[in-house]
Amino acid sequence: MVVACSGGADSLALLAATVFEARKLAVPVIGATVDHGLQPGSADRAGAVVDQMQRLGAADTVSVQVSVAPTGQGIEAAAREARYAALSKVAADRGSHLVLLGHTRDDQAETVLLGLTRGSGGRSLAGMPRSLDGLFHRPLLDLTRAETEAACRAEGISFWTDPHNSDPRFTRSRIRHRVLPVLEAELGPGVAAALARTAEMVRADVEALDRLAERWYDEHRGQSGHDGVALDVAELAGLDEAIRHRVLRLAALEAGCPSGELFRVHVLAAGELVTGYRGQTRIELPGPVHATRAGNLLRFLRP
Repeated sequence: MVVACSGGADSLALLAATVFEARKLAVPVIGATVDHGLQPGSADRAGAVVDQMQRLGAADTVSVQVSVAPTGQGIEAAAREARYAALSKVAADRGSHLVLLGHTRDDQAETVLLGLTRGSGGRSLAGMPRSLDGLFHRPLLDLTRAETEAACRAEGISFWTDPHNSDPRFTRSRIRHRVLPVLEAELGPGVAAALARTAEMVRADVEALDRLAERWYDEHRGQSGHDGVALDVAELAGLDEAIRHRVLRLAALEAGCPSGELFRVHVLAAGELVTGYRGQTRIELPGPVHATRAGNLLRFLRP
């Protein structure tokens, strides 16, 4: 199995625990660190993490350098996308079907607050899933950052504090160091735990709706090929709004819209071709893709 390790307390505690448990199962643990190249000396920092992973007993270690090219999604999202792609490749190269990530309950609470500030709907409020794509897993979501730091100190493991985590230029940093402490002070302790618990409950609802939409989409989509996707307008109109919007999103993604650039405003605009049709010709979507209505068919097409 692969353990993603940044050199911070969360990922080092996870790596140490995984190595300890894996010995019982005779499973090799691969420590992987990703150098995003966003800070001076990042290559030296990655080398130090590799040395530390070796000392903690990882059977193999790897450092991957990635290039982060921010587009409309911002530097943090671009770095995350590059990191996950790199970790997926490490797993594929090593024949691993499991990558462990060190996100904690505090990370989950911050993610929920970020979703609230962006007005991103249920999917963002559901926070980070415990597993993603069957490959990535987050076993520490019920632990706090204070607990992983205490675990490192108890085991004599020195850990690095990423300066980006305290840089006020980043929204997540401001939430961590300014917003959550104010909420805890004004509303009482336990806010982070309550936010994480809310995410868990919301995720169950979101995933149920997603499954319903995916089942409907698989059963009702028409033409699907190199030139796009077609859906029946009357059938779409008969769906509950929550399911219809998810179906439209699935169609747009299959037609070629990048998931990181497809926002609610795009889905709502495509939905107007179903429930608010006034003869408009087509809706431009990221990709580039456009949605167009012809008779009783709604098509998502690539140029």
